[in-house]
Amino acid sequence: MTTPPVSPPPVRGYFGGQSLFDDESVRALDRVGVIDVGSNSVRMVVFDGAARSPAYFFNEKVLCGLGRDLAQTNRLHPEGRARALAAIKRFALLSADMKLTSLTMVATAAVREAEDGIEFKTEVEAATGIEMLIIPGTEEARLSAQGVLLGWPGARGLVCDIGGSSMELAEIGDATVGRRVSSPLGPFRLQQVPGGKKGLRLHITETLKKLRDEVGADHKALYLVGGSWRALARLDMERRGYPLTVLHEYEMTPKSIRKTIDWLETQDLKKLRDKTGISPERIVLVPLATVVLRQMLTVFRPREIYISSYGIREGILYEQMPEELRARDPLIEACRHLENSSARIPGFGRRMFDFLMPLYRNVPDERLRLVKAACLLHDVNWRAHPDYRSESCFDTATRANLGGLDHKGRVYLGLALMNRYKSPGADSRLTPLLKLLDEEEIRHAIMIGRAMRFGAMFSLAGPDEAGELRYFPKKKVLELILQPERKDLFGEVAASRFAALAKTLGVTTIQRVARPHNSRLSPGAKGASSS
Repeated sequence: MTTPPVSPPPVRGYFGGQSLFDDESVRALDRVGVIDVGSNSVRMVVFDGAARSPAYFFNEKVLCGLGRDLAQTNRLHPEGRARALAAIKRFALLSADMKLTSLTMVATAAVREAEDGIEFKTEVEAATGIEMLIIPGTEEARLSAQGVLLGWPGARGLVCDIGGSSMELAEIGDATVGRRVSSPLGPFRLQQVPGGKKGLRLHITETLKKLRDEVGADHKALYLVGGSWRALARLDMERRGYPLTVLHEYEMTPKSIRKTIDWLETQDLKKLRDKTGISPERIVLVPLATVVLRQMLTVFRPREIYISSYGIREGILYEQMPEELRARDPLIEACRHLENSSARIPGFGRRMFDFLMPLYRNVPDERLRLVKAACLLHDVNWRAHPDYRSESCFDTATRANLGGLDHKGRVYLGLALMNRYKSPGADSRLTPLLKLLDEEEIRHAIMIGRAMRFGAMFSLAGPDEAGELRYFPKKKVLELILQPERKDLFGEVAASRFAALAKTLGVTTIQRVARPHNSRLSPGAKGASSS
């Protein structure tokens, strides 16, 4: 693997460039395979990497426990080794069936540290013909951090990736990976630390202080990668009664984490496992992981903690992306990709965004980004049953695997798309999720939905072909200037939807027909006459 440039180009926003879908360097990322041989699990993921957010074409995991008892025997666990080999053989056959454009197999701490690790590598390569790369801990840290950057281009802070036998830390900021370090703070290793709870806490604290000296202490945000952290986040959601059980970009506070750790000490883990769907092999490691995280909060003092579902596997995909694709906004590129593959009229979303632009000229950039995402996604659920289309739209936004989108953004986007078709009922099953938004955010999302409801049906050639919107918020007036040759598009249904938009905005409306010689008016142009 080659190391990416130290200073990649700045992340480009939603106004940057044309779609890259037809670029050969991007299309070459179709069906990129990664086999990750970890201390606890062996997993194969196949990405359709043509969009900036990863799409999972195939994803299978086997919890083998290769690193179990490694600290005692210095060898891979015999049963885990047999299960891992069987899983990798299966993955090799599947990868041939899928005709992957590339396949990378990496092995981490357990294989790296075991005295029979090289022997296992040789056995795997002889059985499958696939090279196994045994990567050092600092490389593992770098790839995991790149996985976080794939989903969070603007992320700045410290990435903490916990596996079965090791824990890696990496500094990220300005779309680059900085200082990084590996440690033996994985749960399998910690099971062997003597001295009971007190000895364990002391060992973890002393190790973390040494790590702090290497990667620095001034990190506002902590990004958690790894199955044990994801399990802990799911348990935090359970304790809080959190309504959106999407782990990626789930945010926790130090106070909430400490409350959850204390709460877990009073709970029956088997009952929690049944409620949350966490595997028995995973939940048994959570108590040790919580001791590490509690000490992390004390030693590093982060103020914001986020869960990343992206890690080393996504980091390997990021490694293969051309710089131009890395520089794109992951949310907007994923939405473009969905529109291109699923909408009735690909490209319509951008035209509708331009048509509706007068409604949100003074909107902050982050909100504007969500508006554009909504316009791109407004038609991707058109095949859903009409009675459930609005709910399907909401689920697409809140449940889809979209990078660069926090939980509030998911609900905002879902509400906007839902109102593109109809308003949610007062007793809707979605009501608990709306608690993540404030009243102004809800009002604005509904407004965008109503605007798309009008713009989507006004003209199938693109609403900008039929007319132009002008919005005067201080005067509380919304004006529609119609092109003379297309004025009949403003029929009864269009007028009704335009009125609904105006009611949401709390404004009066004016409809005018442009003078024939002034058709295709530019923003701010004069010369319209009353219809």
